[in-house]
Amino acid sequence: MNIIILTAMDKEMNLVISLLNNPHKVTYGHIAAIKGKIGNNNVTVAKCGIGKVNAAIRTLTLIKEENPDLIINTGVAGGAGLPIGTILIADKVAFDDVWCGPGTKYGEADGCPLYFTPSQMVIDVSKESENEFPLCYGLICTGDKFISSAEEIAIIRNHFPDVKAVDMESAAIAQTCFLNSIPFNIIRVVSDTPGEGENILQYKNFWEDAPKKTFEAVRNIITKIGKESVE
Repeated sequence: MNIIILTAMDKEMNLVISLLNNPHKVTYGHIAAIKGKIGNNNVTVAKCGIGKVNAAIRTLTLIKEENPDLIINTGVAGGAGLPIGTILIADKVAFDDVWCGPGTKYGEADGCPLYFTPSQMVIDVSKESENEFPLCYGLICTGDKFISSAEEIAIIRNHFPDVKAVDMESAAIAQTCFLNSIPFNIIRVVSDTPGEGENILQYKNFWEDAPKKTFEAVRNIITKIGKESVE
């Protein structure tokens, strides 16, 4: 299977690169990527950048270059009630800062569903790793803002009561995959908990103390992905 793994930042990307066998560099225009193997799968790791526009543009570029069977976005996210270190597998993804006006649903991008549906196959495979990693499943919401307070989480929860985590890229990647009929999933590690203590300090400390084994969940899941079709 041909899989693209996208991260928002270099420090996330470097953790994922460490999971690859036989890594080597490739360049697609302005995008520097690393290709290698995880299990029997061919994997391309690239940084999509922070924010929705960066994520969408680079996702589309890599879709055109790689024609992937699956795209996985991984990295960190702010937890909405989840403890730091929890690995969240998305079962749906939505924008938390989109409204197209009267007659439309809050969060619904033009021409798209309110919720983008990730690959069920990835969810099923991840369940085989539940005894090895602290995994959970749920809704990830995306907006162009670093969420740092309980008040901001409350606003998002008002529209999406079952939100489990927040980030700045997932829904843009999901929308791009949806429009191009590419299966995707989001695997995020909770790095901070807005509204519970000083979450910016939590975020900084996460990078100092984070064990690499949290990102090894990605390798574990991808290794178990076979050549069966992705739903």
